[in-house]
Amino acid sequence: MIFDGHQIIKGIDLDVKDREFVVFVGPSGCGKSTLLRLIAGLEDVTSGSIELDGREITQVTPAKRDLAMVFQTYALYPHMTVGKNLSFALDLAGTPKAEVKKKVDEAARILELGPLLERKPKQLSGGQRQRVAIGRAIVRNPKIFLFDEPLSNLDAALRVQTRLELSRLHKELQATMIYVTHDQVEAMTLADKVVVLNGGRVEQVGSPLELYHHPANLFVAGFLGTPKMGFLKGIISGVEASACEVTLDAGTKVLLPFTNAQQSVGDSVTLGIRPEHLELANEGDCQLTVIADVSERLGSDTYCHVRTTSGEPLTMRIRGDLASQYGETLKLHLNSAHCHLFDAQGQVIRRALQAAA
Repeated sequence: MIFDGHQIIKGIDLDVKDREFVVFVGPSGCGKSTLLRLIAGLEDVTSGSIELDGREITQVTPAKRDLAMVFQTYALYPHMTVGKNLSFALDLAGTPKAEVKKKVDEAARILELGPLLERKPKQLSGGQRQRVAIGRAIVRNPKIFLFDEPLSNLDAALRVQTRLELSRLHKELQATMIYVTHDQVEAMTLADKVVVLNGGRVEQVGSPLELYHHPANLFVAGFLGTPKMGFLKGIISGVEASACEVTLDAGTKVLLPFTNAQQSVGDSVTLGIRPEHLELANEGDCQLTVIADVSERLGSDTYCHVRTTSGEPLTMRIRGDLASQYGETLKLHLNSAHCHLFDAQGQVIRRALQAAA
């Protein structure tokens, strides 16, 4: 897609399967909402095509695409009751009254809106308004539900509750859903398939756990996960048939089971490790010296924020009844089985077994 002379969406080739819950996730300005609007027909496609059930819909008007979109801002009619908001599109289309009532009652049952049907939007909470907006989509029985950051206006507790309701709704309706969010927690918890976008390009597509455990590049590795993956700069100081030695800027040498024909001694690399895989070192372990910064105690877990001697920040997740002391020197163990390695261009370097597969 080109807008004002600039290419906004760049060569995206994507397949969404029937009944799949697909989440577009990425930072602000990455093109995720634009991509959703292209699917909905709210933006013009300047090259390429969009198909639905084998039918070309690139030039089909939004009203005839058999899609239903739920917006961040609810888009409810303030002068109408909840019931009228739910039935409005059906009434406008001339749907028989008995069928309208049946569909409204079913949507109200699914979303637990029965007691609210005679209320107006101003009498509802944010979460209830969002459920009404979703109900307006349900009564249309579309081929695909499109959600554009539907939880952004809700507080933290309501986001969790509504997220659970959306997951249950997907399972109950057995519907195809495409969902846009900047929140990687929503992406990880809701999706069958996650599409990570950055700068109008797809960085990686896969299941939530596939992307979490096997990120294709530094961007995906750093974007998914809370707290985020820690990164340590270094160079390759030795290469073997099925392993390489990395000397970190922080002063530690690590032998890793990675191989890549393009890697040579002296090449710059980045080692990545997640907070749950960092642990205090035992005698004989590969040790990384760090200085403790602040600790965040969450009850079940504690997040210890530390810095290496070269100034790189890391986060370690430990038991909730433990915490480090500010300024304390710690020795951490880098378990090679849980380390990720990226080349100078930010692309993942595969493990030896992956390379041989």
